Amino acid sequence: MTILVIEDEPKTGDYLQRGLTESGFVVRLARNGRDGLALAREEVPELVVLDVMLPRMDGWEVLAALRADPATEGVPVLFLTARDEVQDRVRGLELGADDYLVKPFAFVELVARIRSLLRRGPAREEELIRIADMEIDVLRRRVRRGATGITLTAQEFALLHLLARRQGQVLSRALIASQVWDMNFDSDTNVIDAAVRRLRRKLDDPYTCKLIHTRRGMGYVCEAQAPA
Repeated sequence: MTILVIEDEPKTGDYLQRGLTESGFVVRLARNGRDGLALAREEVPELVVLDVMLPRMDGWEVLAALRADPATEGVPVLFLTARDEVQDRVRGLELGADDYLVKPFAFVELVARIRSLLRRGPAREEELIRIADMEIDVLRRRVRRGATGITLTAQEFALLHLLARRQGQVLSRALIASQVWDMNFDSDTNVIDAAVRRLRRKLDDPYTCKLIHTRRGMGYVCEAQAPA
């Protein structure tokens, strides 16, 4: 699970990154609101831990931008605030925050709240995903291209589902490894590339319109793209 921490106070940010990593999460850290928003759009996380008082863009602005973007509108956001005022909490919840913690807080409580939010899952899970002539029936775990059914293993389906539900977003190998294999990515292994090759043989090779593409040095993206 990838968590994006947006926190400008150096000691707090480093503490959160270290502690959450030790708790089994993949953690990205931004030191200001603008960089945090850019990271969220570049690689959509499973959850955002967001400080309110930030330079360049405050937490209110970041949250509003996340909720206005279709790619990030459903990502759970946990607010961190040093102000325990009712109006601040209400404002955050009205803007779309899922939970909040007042500083200082116990780290074990933060982790418990994060795990609780993640267990809730996305607010709306698409039952059908369509990209070009491909249809993914998420509930029945079936995949078709046109009228032809495609048989996938559980792991291949999980990989395709991850790529398809983030259509148009380039997903890094580290993100794919953490989501599909629940492991940290080791640059010395080719498990991700091999899995993508197997998926392509079934999903793309027999068809003119290719759906899974490599972005060299970045990762993979799922989008319809006819040959030049």
